[in-house]
Amino acid sequence: MFTLKVDHQVELKLLVQRDAEEMITVVDESRDYLREWLPWVDNMQVAEDYHPVIQMWLEQFAKNDGFQAGILFEGKLVGMAGFHGVDWRNKKTTIGYWLAKGYQGKGIMTRVTKALVDYAFEELQLNRVEIHCGAENQRSRAIPERLHFQQEGILRDGEFLYDHYHDIVVYGILARDWKASYRSKKD
Repeated sequence: MFTLKVDHQVELKLLVQRDAEEMITVVDESRDYLREWLPWVDNMQVAEDYHPVIQMWLEQFAKNDGFQAGILFEGKLVGMAGFHGVDWRNKKTTIGYWLAKGYQGKGIMTRVTKALVDYAFEELQLNRVEIHCGAENQRSRAIPERLHFQQEGILRDGEFLYDHYHDIVVYGILARDWKASYRSKKD
């Protein structure tokens, strides 16, 4: 089963059906917090709601079309991150992520995202990685900004979130920029 060691505290792993109970517990503990920015939260009410989703994630990985992985912090599931599919023709992907409220502010998501970008450029040999964030979601936007992504535009009313549209900021980084600037700093 696929895993990606981020550092001594953090690891990414593909989820399997037996992880559904732990996943719903993580969502329940941060439901109101997650609901502010994620449109799927209300659809996930019980562990069984994750069964078809986990199957879909496993099929996505098997098709070599990206992956959605659980974020383990010191062995505990605390969120998700991964690639929303891979455009192999254009050698690009988009990273998505979320983290339980109690684990914010520990640098977890920055480390996870950095590892995903490294994986995209080094292992998958992609040319471009994007991150899309709610324009008002300052915590989410801080991740690509901290990792030297460029803000490339705003999709006005880019996503419908329960009862309203909100703008989406598009960030991007190219393999050559990552290697020339961020990776050369070796931090």
